[in-house]
Amino acid sequence: MLPSPFSSHPRRAPLTALLAVLLAVVLSACSAAAAGLNSYQSPDGRYAFLYPTGWTRVQVTDGPQVVFHDLINADETLSLVVSDVNSTNSLENLGSAVAVGEKLRRVVIAPDGSGREAELVEASEREDGGRTFYDLEYAVHLSDRDRHELATVVVDRGRLYTFAASTNEARWPRVEGLFHQVISSFTLRI
Repeated sequence: MLPSPFSSHPRRAPLTALLAVLLAVVLSACSAAAAGLNSYQSPDGRYAFLYPTGWTRVQVTDGPQVVFHDLINADETLSLVVSDVNSTNSLENLGSAVAVGEKLRRVVIAPDGSGREAELVEASEREDGGRTFYDLEYAVHLSDRDRHELATVVVDRGRLYTFAASTNEARWPRVEGLFHQVISSFTLRI
């Protein structure tokens, strides 16, 4: 008969203690990765994303489909804009990550006459769920302050989804990791 792994054999005690410590470390690392984030799913189940705990949804008219903002730092926002595009278009047909990022910069973030200037800091491409996403980073200059913005864009079934998170430049170093996690969490589900 084999001894039980849970028996109080003297040589098993250090091994059991080591396994318990390793399990505790793994579980705390998993919970730390998801700590501070809540999930949001559209009512139709089409898309989902994570947003920071302590942020609240704001209803807007004639604007983004979904907007969240931080209750403490009200100028930190998260928004989703859904636009119609030609149903035969793919993201790649609209251009490279840099080309799409530059067009968003010129047309949406800092159009002529807006009083804003923006610089595309980084543009990259990633695959998720068989879809291509462009991840974009901007430095935005307003007359009274500087801001930092991350965005991801994806095209699916004739719709362009633009999911963005924005903060004051002074807070950027503190929220950069969190914002990257939020932006990369955006997914199309059906």
